[in-house]
Amino acid sequence: MDFILMLTRDDRTIEVGAAALDEAAALGLRHIGFKDVGASPATLRELTRRIRALGATSYMEVVSTTPEAALHSAKVAEEIGVDRLLGGTDAEAILRVVGGTRIEYFPFPGIPEGHPTRLGGSPADIVAHCRAFLARGCRGVDLLAYRSTAADPLDLVRAARTALGQAGLLIVAGSVNSFDRIRALRAAGADFFTIGSAVFDGSLSPTKGTLAARLRDVLAASAGRATTAA
Repeated sequence: MDFILMLTRDDRTIEVGAAALDEAAALGLRHIGFKDVGASPATLRELTRRIRALGATSYMEVVSTTPEAALHSAKVAEEIGVDRLLGGTDAEAILRVVGGTRIEYFPFPGIPEGHPTRLGGSPADIVAHCRAFLARGCRGVDLLAYRSTAADPLDLVRAARTALGQAGLLIVAGSVNSFDRIRALRAAGADFFTIGSAVFDGSLSPTKGTLAARLRDVLAASAGRATTAA
């Protein structure tokens, strides 16, 4: 299972220095992303350039759940040239924007609402949505499992894994804020998970004083290893 470092706090993109990105790359992180809010398109374009220069895959996640705003964000993603676009639910409309590009698209299965986003929907809904998204040409899905209001998060992860099979990639995003959750996602079959706020605000590994130390703990948990001592 791979870790996607999101350059975010409270569902907004934050300013990060080149040193922080270099530190992440030195630890072997090859998946780095940001949200579509909190920074201008010019800033997001520069972030994308810097991430690519490190040899990493770039991600932009759509925060808004309205079709209009998600479509606008898809156009921004196309303009700045990210590798992977996450979020939104109108896969057909968004694929019309990014379908002729190199961007891989991962929509939200279930029923996302509000900001911060909460997720409605049952495991059966997740299965149906995942299959429909794959049929439309999506690379996989971006599942807000731990934002669920109607089902056990891991039941949703297992449902998505079953529906996607080997054909689609499963990203789990939102409120992955403990090592127990990381290990549970690995056991349930997630391919990727995202963390932003919890590594930047220190709530994950609160005894570790540096970003590098916190990232090492996340990488250890994602590989099923014990985290390091304080």
